[in-house]
Amino acid sequence: MKILGLSFSPREHGNTELLLEKIFEGARQLSADTELYRVADKNINPCDGCGSCFKTGECHIQDDMQELYEKLLQAEGIVFGTPVYFYNMTAQGKTVIDRTIALGHAGRNLANKVGGIVVVGGSLGLVDAVKDLYFFMVTRQMLPASFVAAYASNQGDVNRLEKGMKAAADLGMQMVRIAEKKFKYPEEFKASHIGYGTHTW
Repeated sequence: MKILGLSFSPREHGNTELLLEKIFEGARQLSADTELYRVADKNINPCDGCGSCFKTGECHIQDDMQELYEKLLQAEGIVFGTPVYFYNMTAQGKTVIDRTIALGHAGRNLANKVGGIVVVGGSLGLVDAVKDLYFFMVTRQMLPASFVAAYASNQGDVNRLEKGMKAAADLGMQMVRIAEKKFKYPEEFKASHIGYGTHTW
């Protein structure tokens, strides 16, 4: 079983990554394979809104997101980790979320994958980031696990949060146990059309 951790932080070895590593420790206790993917190290461009992926299932932008698509599809569990700098997830994180719109076709989507969340911030914005990432998971028909939201400002601050670090390890184990259940959404409810908004006629 593979648990993929996405770090949306531009800071290497920051609080977000420390919590992701603690999640990995918990997952590895149950024999899961883990991988950290640092978005800031990659060349991932913004979605240009062309809409071609709605028909083809493929994004025409050739950059490092092509590699990430395959990692997302191969993982049984995905942890989204982001610091909060300006009231929500980082720009790097939102870019990745936007580009995943290409993963909305049968056999090439995020449905039934277990999702976890790590959010770190010094003040406001933690709840908004958690909320938006949960909404993303629900609309992608992922299986939401728990979350860890920590107040921390300086590098390494989360190491002093004993309960927070334990919660992170527990989240790793929880994600593995949920994935082991092999839950699947009914096939008749397509992952790309599960919501209704005023744009839908």
